[in-house]
Amino acid sequence: MSAAGPDAADRLDQARALLAEHPVVDGHNDLPWALRQQVRYDLDRRDLAGDQSRHLHTDIPRLRAGGVGAQFWSVYVRSDYAGDQAVSATLEQIDAVAQLIDRYPADLVRALTADDMEAARADGRIASLMGAEGGHSINNSLATLRALYRLGVRYMTLTHNDTIDWADSATDEARHGGLTDFGREVVREMNRLGMLVDLSHVAPSTMRDALAVSTAPVIFSHSSARAVCDHPRNVPDDVLAQLPGNGGVAMATFVPKFILPAAVEWTLAADENLRAHGFHHLDTTPEAMALHRAFEAERPRPVATAATVADHLDHMREVAGVDHIGIGGDFDGTAFTPAGLDDVAGYPNLIAELLARGWSRADLAKLTWSNAVRALRDAESVARTTTRPPSNATLTHTT
Repeated sequence: MSAAGPDAADRLDQARALLAEHPVVDGHNDLPWALRQQVRYDLDRRDLAGDQSRHLHTDIPRLRAGGVGAQFWSVYVRSDYAGDQAVSATLEQIDAVAQLIDRYPADLVRALTADDMEAARADGRIASLMGAEGGHSINNSLATLRALYRLGVRYMTLTHNDTIDWADSATDEARHGGLTDFGREVVREMNRLGMLVDLSHVAPSTMRDALAVSTAPVIFSHSSARAVCDHPRNVPDDVLAQLPGNGGVAMATFVPKFILPAAVEWTLAADENLRAHGFHHLDTTPEAMALHRAFEAERPRPVATAATVADHLDHMREVAGVDHIGIGGDFDGTAFTPAGLDDVAGYPNLIAELLARGWSRADLAKLTWSNAVRALRDAESVARTTTRPPSNATLTHTT
């Protein structure tokens, strides 16, 4: 089903009006890494107060146009960064988010709690939270995990693309059958802190192990439905069905290779083309994108749309329930985006598509705002009632 037709303009107006009241909480945006890659965080060269559409998916005018009210900025570092290099690079990413908030105080405000998110909405500013993408960022140290929490990190994705010492990734060889004993202790410590456990990128076995351990809601910061597109980065139905019992939220992503079956094979070939020319397959620098464009000219790319994302959300709502779904676009972390969701200004197009499918305003308000805020609030509540002391477990000693 498509939102196109004589009523499309009216639905788009309705979508914008809804987002003015119930703005988007987006679970994942890789702007800090894009700034690191492109200009080493030089905000004079990428001034987000103006149009940066030649270089980025994200700037403040487009965040405003898209109806974004809260953003989890990813403080991602590549999973081939190891040990202290991963920790220091993560700290640099955290510092980059702090620089953004300091530079644009009329639009961005630091948020650490659900109450902070609501206060930002009332004040007309964009609540800025942080999520660390990959357990490699703590270098197997629960003390480092606690330090990241004190610096403002409010979720951690347990793995990125590579299996780590205590958790299996969805896109690497499994070594543990899910979580190790130390991995389970990481989840418990995150619960104790009030840090959301993010299960995007992890193997289904890791998802199931984390759900068995966690006493607080988990999230998927940017994953869609595996039943709709059979990619290992997506969430199987049996896991989606566990979210009501956990209180968690699965936030649908827009990345074409995760949502459109026809795009999976094409992207694998495009990524291999990058590697053949000496680039990392996740590189989105101008040089890498020029290679992508040349590849696309010879081999046309299958194009996802807002309707493709809506197909996933329809399915996720059916399996998990409307109280357990959200949005995590992964802007500035992907080389390609769906038509109509080209950048952070595109969220109204998705909401208009869902209106065309009969979604109610109440359900859309849960999708865009309430579910994510509630998950963080519930994680905070679990942390307040937890009496266990800080864990000093290590990889070799977890009791």
